[in-house]
Amino acid sequence: MPQPGYVIDSAAFAREGRHIDGEIEVRTLPRLADSLAGEQGRLRFSARGETGPEGKLYLDLETDGTLSLRCQRCLAQLEFPVVLRSRFLLVPPGAAWPEDELTDDRFDAIAAEHEQDLVALIEQEVMLAIPLAPRHDQCALPGPADDKEKVSAFAALAALKRDAH
Repeated sequence: MPQPGYVIDSAAFAREGRHIDGEIEVRTLPRLADSLAGEQGRLRFSARGETGPEGKLYLDLETDGTLSLRCQRCLAQLEFPVVLRSRFLLVPPGAAWPEDELTDDRFDAIAAEHEQDLVALIEQEVMLAIPLAPRHDQCALPGPADDKEKVSAFAALAALKRDAH
C-alpha cells in the first residue's frame, strides 16, 4: 500500500520541476524484508523532477541510509550502507521506448505514471543494489571455536571404514 504523500504524477512532477524529501521506515518495505536481519532503520530520499533537452522528462532519485543484512558466512548482522543516485527518463504512455536512450548508462527508462509510488521505486532500486549473498570482509564461520573439535572429513571417513570391518 503506497505511503501517503509519496505517490506522484511523475510527468507533471518532472514538467513542473517539483521536489520532495522524505523518510521511509525499512519495516514498511515488504519485498525487502527477506533480505534484512531486522526491521529497524530508515532510508532518507530526495526526488526531483526535471525537463531536459528536447523536452524529455526526468526523475532524479537519491536514497541514503543503512540496512541491517544477515552475513551469509557467519550469520551475524551486517551493516550495509545505502547510497543510491538514480536518474529515470520518463516515457509517456503509448510512446515508443527510445532504443538509443536504453543504451545510455546515465539513466534508466521507466513508464511515466499518473500514480507513481516513490516508495515502491525506492524499494526496487535498493533491492537491485544489495548483494545477493552479503558477507563481512572478515568473519569466522559458525561452529566450534576450539580447534581440537575440528575433525577432517577424510579422518571421519577413515574411522567409518575401520568401524565397518
